[in-house]
This record gives sequence, structure tokens and C-alpha cells, in this order.
Amino acid sequence: MQPIPANELFAGLSLAEPVPIHAVVTDSRNVAPGCVFVCFPGERVDGHAFAAGAYRDGAAYIVANHPVEGVPAERTVIVPDSALAMVRMASNYRMLFSPRIIGVTGSVGKTTTKEFCYAVLSAFGSTLKTEGNQNNDIGVPNTLFRLETATEYAVVEMGMDHAGEITRLSRCVRPSAGIITTIGVSHLENLGTRENILKAKMEICTGLPDGAPLALNADNDLLPTAQVPARLRPVWFGIEQDADVRAKDIVMQGGGTAFTIVDKAYGTFAAHIPTVGQHTVYDALSAYAAATRLGLDPAACADALANYQTTGMRQHIVQKGGVTVIEDCYNASPDSMKAALSVLQSLPNAHKIALLGDMLELGDASEQGHRQTGEWAAEAGVDVLIAYGPRSAAMAQAAQTKGVTTVHCQTAQEVLQCLEQFVQPGDALLAKASHAMQLEDLLQAYYAGLPQA
Repeated sequence: MQPIPANELFAGLSLAEPVPIHAVVTDSRNVAPGCVFVCFPGERVDGHAFAAGAYRDGAAYIVANHPVEGVPAERTVIVPDSALAMVRMASNYRMLFSPRIIGVTGSVGKTTTKEFCYAVLSAFGSTLKTEGNQNNDIGVPNTLFRLETATEYAVVEMGMDHAGEITRLSRCVRPSAGIITTIGVSHLENLGTRENILKAKMEICTGLPDGAPLALNADNDLLPTAQVPARLRPVWFGIEQDADVRAKDIVMQGGGTAFTIVDKAYGTFAAHIPTVGQHTVYDALSAYAAATRLGLDPAACADALANYQTTGMRQHIVQKGGVTVIEDCYNASPDSMKAALSVLQSLPNAHKIALLGDMLELGDASEQGHRQTGEWAAEAGVDVLIAYGPRSAAMAQAAQTKGVTTVHCQTAQEVLQCLEQFVQPGDALLAKASHAMQLEDLLQAYYAGLPQA
């Protein structure tokens, strides 16, 4: 973070002296002289309990929901909502810079799309990206606080749980271009219908300037019904439909995919990405579409897609003890389950096992979503399904009805026993569930028992 006068950082929140602020932190372990420490009240830990210590360690200001003993009133910024204060400070800081930014949202594929955007933009200059899953009212500001004068491009992922959140984040980020990956069923529990999810994702338009490109998935069943503001430039990407940017001649090649980009505006380009699965072709297309409509060279954009690198446990294919493992433990919805199963199906391994856990936040669509996933597992040629968690009972039942060898586990220990029983060297294993199921910990325990190379 570049220094910013406190009175500019707190504009709209509080009056302050023009002392330079060097960082905004929410973790007391990261407090350093000249920073702002933001207190977040939590169920387990209340940041206000660390405010006095943060002030003693050199924090210039404390942002809090109420006065804190040990922190002078003139060094306390009282706000009703710490998250909203973070967004406001980030918005004030963002105004100091003028990089070209791509904002990414959607039900599935946000992080993969973000990484493809980063691969493309990095080919043209210094680029900033959202790290990990930092896509909410805390994470997006933390990303923006890393902007510097030297930053030429940025890609910012924006997530949401409720209506209105993307509006707030988009106005804060003020992206130069937007991407909506797809509209699925994630967050049905809070938003009720997929139509409401569409409306919530379309809120990204509020932060886009007049004439900005908005890349949309033409093959999604709901996105073509979206009312794109006339002041924006929609750019449709897809595989099945006659889109502005389309992929054809898709061929899986080992651990990657080759295809041809047919761009109505700029021509035809060969592309290769180091990922498998048709869904990642969509993610690559969206990054290409957004970057080229920002004026970047199309041929160079197509070439740069090859520089994509996976992050965390998101469709990360590794070899462990002779087993090909697709680590996809960060999150899950029916749409992403189907995509991950297609990757498993594409692998050459003769014997395929799927460890699939509960999908959360599906509301009334939960049972149907899990049941459908069990059917997809059968269609993908899964030999053994290990279903984990109470919601996955419907998944197990559906797969078993289709003839798949199925085990329904309620505990992590049961899962480990099933992995040891069913998975052999030479097999392929897909592990996917909502992050709360902690499959990453399960996999580490499983790996520990495998022969070490």
C-alpha cells in the first residue's frame, strides 16, 4: 500500500489529520507503525479486544464500532459497520490510481476466470490480482489496498451472498470491464430463485463506466435474458451458440486443451490452455473477450492464455502414490460438480473414483442438486462414489440406482477407510465438496498413508 493521508482515506467516515497511513489491517498480528487497525466483531473473536494493543504497537487510527478503553478518542474512528468502512476506505484509496481493471463475478468459475485474466493481463504490464478467495467486503478492499502507481492492470474477483453486495463492491472497484461467468444455483438459500441470482450478478454493471465491455456467457440458459444497460458493450462468449467470441475444434491433449478462438471482431486464433474440461475453455474465452475489448492485442491475448496457473485446491491434478488426484476442495455447487466430473471422465485412467461431499447454501434445491450430481457421476463413468455428509445421502441413492458402486460416509474416518479400500495405484480420484467439508484435510491424511516416492 502506498502512503495516503488519513483525512483522504477516511473521507466520508470521519475527520482526521493528514498523517500518512501505510497499511489497513484487520489482524492484530499485522499491526505496524502508521497503519489503521479495523475492529471486526466476531462470534469467536472480537477485534475490539485487540484495539488497545494495536494502538500501543503504533497503529495511527483504530476503526471501531464503539469507543475502546486505551485508545484516545481522537485516534478512534467510530463506524456502525466495519465491513462498510473497509469498502469506503478502499474506494477512497482506489481513486488515487488509474489501472485498467477487469471485475469478475458469477456463480461458478470466478477464480479460474480471474487466473486466466491475470495470465493475459500480465503479458502486457504490471498486474495485480485477487489472492485466494478474497472476494468479499474485506477481501476486495485488501486487494485494492495493494494498488500502486506502477500497477497497470488488475483483475478483481467479486463474490456475494445477498442482493446489493456486488453493487457495493463494483462501485468500490470501478472496473474498466466486467465478466459474468455463469448463473447457477449457488446462494439459492439466500436469494430464493436463479432469476434473483441473475439480478444480483448483474449488479456489476453499476460500477462500470459508460462504454465499458461486459463479457457474458452466451451458452448459459439465463444470462441471455439479462437486461444489459444500453450504456455498456455486451460481448458474448461461448461454444454452442453463435457468440461474438467462440471456441471450436476443442481437443484435450494430456493435461491441457487446444482450441480455436473465432472472434467476429478480430479473426481466428489458435489457443492452448494447461487445463482440461470444457468449462475451463469458457473461463479462458471470457478472459480473452474482456481483455481484447479493452484494446489489448488479440493474438497476444490468445497466446497468453497458455500462461494460466492453477491456485489452491481448485481442479489441481497431482500424482500421489501412483494415484491421479483431482483436488477440487475449495467449493461446490451442482454446476461445478458436473464440470469436475467431466474432467474425471476425460482422464485416461481405467478405474475412476469420486469422493463427493455436501454442497451448501442450495436452500430448497439441495436435495435435487445432490440427487442430480449422483446421476451425473453415473453418466461420467464413475466406478465408485464415496458420498460424504448428510446432504449427500440423496447423491448416493441416485448413483446407486444407476448402478454405481456407492458408499455413504458420515465421518472423516469412514471416508479414509473407503479411500484405502477402493483406491489403488493407477486409479483416478476426484475429491470435491463445499469448503466447510474440509476435504483438503482429509486428502492430506490420505496422502500420509500412501507410499512416498
